[in-house]
Amino acid sequence: MSEQRDHVTPATESDDARFRGLRADCDRCYALCCVAPAFAASADFALTKPPGQACPNLRADFRCGIHVALRQQGFRGCAVYDCFGAGQKVSQVTFGGQEWRHDPHTAQQMFAVFSSMRTLHELLWYLSEALSLPAACPLHSALRVALEKTERLTFASPAALLELDVAAYRQDVNALLLRTSELVRADVRDTKKDYRGADLIGANLSGADLSGANLRGAWLIGADLRGATLRLADVTGADLRDANLSGADLTGSLFLIQSQLDAARGNAETTLPSAHSRPPHWQAA
Repeated sequence: MSEQRDHVTPATESDDARFRGLRADCDRCYALCCVAPAFAASADFALTKPPGQACPNLRADFRCGIHVALRQQGFRGCAVYDCFGAGQKVSQVTFGGQEWRHDPHTAQQMFAVFSSMRTLHELLWYLSEALSLPAACPLHSALRVALEKTERLTFASPAALLELDVAAYRQDVNALLLRTSELVRADVRDTKKDYRGADLIGANLSGADLSGANLRGAWLIGADLRGATLRLADVTGADLRDANLSGADLTGSLFLIQSQLDAARGNAETTLPSAHSRPPHWQAA
């Protein structure tokens, strides 16, 4: 995870500049994602690693020794991971460029702060997207307040970040994002399309019209979504691992993040929102 993925590029004006600073810049991070999280041996990770312990593939220069072959060597979870720029924020701002290898105490603080920072940066991504939605105009004032508060929190001291109840804060912001989603989807909502938290693992949804559907937290692992329409569908937290998005239309999908696409399958005919990139492994599909 410590090396920037080929398809992730710095934000440009074409990305509306709204996501600048929320994209991973691995050159300015000390590979926190390769050390702080725990790995469990599974289809996503070839080994088990406790939190706070460096992955054995991590090199002395904070680069991944198998970056070019992560998927082939059983580290798909690393290939799809996105810190939303939290890594460089913690490394360069919160701890002022201090490397975790130099001080065990600082290291443990950095790892704990990284977890909180990633959540805050993910919320910044969602709030930035919400503010770009014209239909959410009645909530823009509240969204802007939440965005500014969240941004202030990302510049807090390590001690303050460790004291923050991140789960509770996320819940508060999520309530506002849910109101945003309901407002934006109001014209296309259908009670038959409420799949929030639904078990759709392996479901045959080929060609389905899921416009405006609530797919928050839905389990879509291995689902067949070929040619499906997901315009204005809320996919917050939906698990798209191995879902087949070939030919699907995700234009305007709400709160879609790059890691969801990276975990899925698709092809050149899959239509994506402008702020997202087509994963390299889709080219072989």
